Amino acid sequence: MRLGMVGLGKMGGNMVQRLLRGGHEVAVFDLNAEAVQKLAALGPTAAGSLEELAGALQGPRVVWVMVPAGDPTEQTLRSLADLLQPGDVLIDGGNSNFHDSKRRAAELGARGIGFIDAGTSGGVWGLENGYCLMVGGSDEAVRVCEPAFVTLAPENGYLHVGPNGAGHFTKMVHNGIEYGLMQAYAEGFEILHKSEFGLDLEKIAGLWQHGSVVRSWLLELLERAYAAEGQELERIRGWVADSGEGRWTVQAAIDLDVPAPVITLSLMARFASRQDESYGAQVLAALRNQFGGHAIKEGAK
Repeated sequence: MRLGMVGLGKMGGNMVQRLLRGGHEVAVFDLNAEAVQKLAALGPTAAGSLEELAGALQGPRVVWVMVPAGDPTEQTLRSLADLLQPGDVLIDGGNSNFHDSKRRAAELGARGIGFIDAGTSGGVWGLENGYCLMVGGSDEAVRVCEPAFVTLAPENGYLHVGPNGAGHFTKMVHNGIEYGLMQAYAEGFEILHKSEFGLDLEKIAGLWQHGSVVRSWLLELLERAYAAEGQELERIRGWVADSGEGRWTVQAAIDLDVPAPVITLSLMARFASRQDESYGAQVLAALRNQFGGHAIKEGAK
């Protein structure tokens, strides 16, 4: 099939390459003209604007948007909607809030334009391994775009999970679970690191990938990180960002009366990682000193 890709970052650029390898024709656009030209050498049609990209496609036109969630996605979808016609389909493959996806589907549907929210997992490894795709949308819209989904995903790695909003909701919870898994590995390996035994953490991460009940791709990536950075991870500061999905998962748990302590605490741990000094911990130390005479440590960390 022929489709357009807007946003040629680490995910979008690699997705274009995988689509080209699968025999699809792709028109590409990015605000960064250098990214467009670099990718154009591989064979896609390079567009200098959204107007050019829309003009390079034939009906039903399909445009996949891979830009940061929030206002960049909102503005890009609005601009594209003005360039498309009834029967065309827009795909949002970013990490948008599922409430936004439901609203956008309704707004675009009123104009006869199909909308798909495609939760996309796979990171920088997706080019070779494929992308796990959690797709929300109408049967008709999904049918039009399915050849691209099948190419991008590994075997059994694509699923039409439900109506609009379901794709991004599923991806949101996926990322919330990821927070908890990562936090468990982080805590476990810190315990191993601080033990008296002088353990080789790279080898243990490798060992646990063979027959262990905690084996996973994340553990494989941790082994690679130790191999690249060394066991002390001296080059890496312990400052951990969150891109929103963990917060939304916690909020969904609250809204649905579902206890989710592991995911919630893993999100709080990310917040704690950004503090050079915790004022809350200072309050705790001051209180212990006041009621129990416990010693305090003075000065900066």
